Amino acid sequence: MSTLRYRGPREAASDPDGVTGQLCRWLADLSNDQVPDAVVARAKDLILDGLGCALVGAQLPWSRTAVEAMTRFEGRGEVTLIGWGRTLPAPAAALLNGTFIQGFELDDFHPLGPLHSASVILPALLAASQQLGDVSGSTFVRAAVAGFEVGPRVGMALHGAQMLSRGWHSGSVFGTHAAAAAAGVLLDLDPARFEDALGLAGTQSGGLMAAQYEAMCKRMHHGFAARAGLTAAYLAAGGYTGIKRVFERDYGGFLSVFGEGHAPEPAKVVERLGERWETQRIAIKPYAAMGALHAPLDALFNVAARRPLASNQIERMDVYMSHAAYHHGWWPLTRPITPIAAQMNVGYALAVATLDGEAMVRQFAPERIDRDDVWALIPRIEAHHEPAFDETPGGRGRTRLVVRFVDGSTETESVSSARTMTAPLDSAGVEAKFRTLTDDVITRDRQQAIIDEIANLERAASLAPLVALLGLPAASVFEDAA
Repeated sequence: MSTLRYRGPREAASDPDGVTGQLCRWLADLSNDQVPDAVVARAKDLILDGLGCALVGAQLPWSRTAVEAMTRFEGRGEVTLIGWGRTLPAPAAALLNGTFIQGFELDDFHPLGPLHSASVILPALLAASQQLGDVSGSTFVRAAVAGFEVGPRVGMALHGAQMLSRGWHSGSVFGTHAAAAAAGVLLDLDPARFEDALGLAGTQSGGLMAAQYEAMCKRMHHGFAARAGLTAAYLAAGGYTGIKRVFERDYGGFLSVFGEGHAPEPAKVVERLGERWETQRIAIKPYAAMGALHAPLDALFNVAARRPLASNQIERMDVYMSHAAYHHGWWPLTRPITPIAAQMNVGYALAVATLDGEAMVRQFAPERIDRDDVWALIPRIEAHHEPAFDETPGGRGRTRLVVRFVDGSTETESVSSARTMTAPLDSAGVEAKFRTLTDDVITRDRQQAIIDEIANLERAASLAPLVALLGLPAASVFEDAA
């Protein structure tokens, strides 16, 4: 057994009946037989999807910049860097692997507690499991479920998308807790040590949404959270104490600070814990765009199914969105823009989807973004905030698209929620997405081997075969698409 695991006496959290204490006890007591088969199946879907996103993201231009910058001052280590044929120290590998998963806006999101769960949880688990050396597949899945449950719950306690409206990159704010919870399961933390880990995670939380305009660092925010959560779990296992009752503290507590003036709801952290599984509510994306753009894209494709959309026949498009979606996904574009701006902006997404009939990797590649046809259509698209969408439960996902044609006709399409929520991808759909994403970056044999490893993950005695498959170099999707 690794000395990294906690091996001291089991102790309760400082306030076992408080929100933090209840969560810590649940995490410490969670066993494989408590997790329903359907939750295990969804967790494996999320793991496969996250690894596919990592393989696509590993060799993107900004990912290469991040790797080269980090490896200048981070020495060699024992943790695999996905798609690179290199190993790094655990914290650096967690940071970069999280950056790869979030590298192209292809990864999962939770609609109510918005974060990209795989990009914070999988890097922490891959790092910890390789250092521990004796982690089984079933333990890995249980740890992943712990993270999938914690992240969205903390987000919902902060009213979810409200964080985005206020300018926080929500997932990197509460993703630290998801990573700490997941890694803490592998480290056998007791309730008291989980309390320390969550407190240490919360004090490292952050992320500014202005990163969405032109910075590379938006791609890295969830990687920061993965590294922070992993560090928090390691420190707690080693006896380093963190903030007690981090979710309840009035002064300087996590919810009191990040939710200041916005009436956070601590009870949401443990609401129906172990009964309602947030793992099953995490959405897997069909588009390579920010989650709030999925409903507008659905509306556009619904219109296109009724009437072919030719750019020269469109007079204008108006898209109506909720407050959070509008402020997260709309600003007037000025040429040139970066891929991150393209993937976050509803004007670009609708323009390129109109022209290409899809919204996947190639639609957001640099060479596509700078073509004249898309910039001829962008000025005819405008987004608007629709206050009525904010007044109904679940209204953040509502969209109304109005397409006006030069012949004077109009097509209107209303979507109450993105299809990734109303008709989520099943396991077959997730596997198909994985194949589509990775066709240009790894061989078909390697694809199938990874799929097979995840399919049998809960029965695997070791993660070594999967890690070996992930560590082999990947190609660059942009170079192949050019």
